[in-house]
Amino acid sequence: MMAALIFVVSMATLLMFFVSYCRSLMASSSAHTLSQEVRDVTGIAAVASGRDFEKVMQLLRLCPERPDDRTGLQAVGFYYSILDLLEKTMGRHLPSLQFWTEQERAGCTQFAVVLLDRRIAFSREILAQQGEF
Repeated sequence: MMAALIFVVSMATLLMFFVSYCRSLMASSSAHTLSQEVRDVTGIAAVASGRDFEKVMQLLRLCPERPDDRTGLQAVGFYYSILDLLEKTMGRHLPSLQFWTEQERAGCTQFAVVLLDRRIAFSREILAQQGEF
């Protein structure tokens, strides 16, 4: 019984740290202004919506990866999946939870859009370097 209690407390603590990590990643991207090219490609005018996450992820898969983006993107993608599951299971019964999960999912989308913007800039740099040789 004591082992089960320790396991549950450990998992809850791990989940809290994971959520804090993901929210800190999302907060770092909230002040980033998007380039006009990314706005045109994604169709996001000013504020990202949680419903755009899958579309942005598909666009991210088309761009060359930057080495430092992988872990953050995987963590935020997993966090988005948790939020999506939470909204589908309990969001209908609790409107405040549905509102909160939609805000968090929009933050996940904003993070992904910022990464897309950075990857496009990275691709331009690679092309410019290849053109110099």
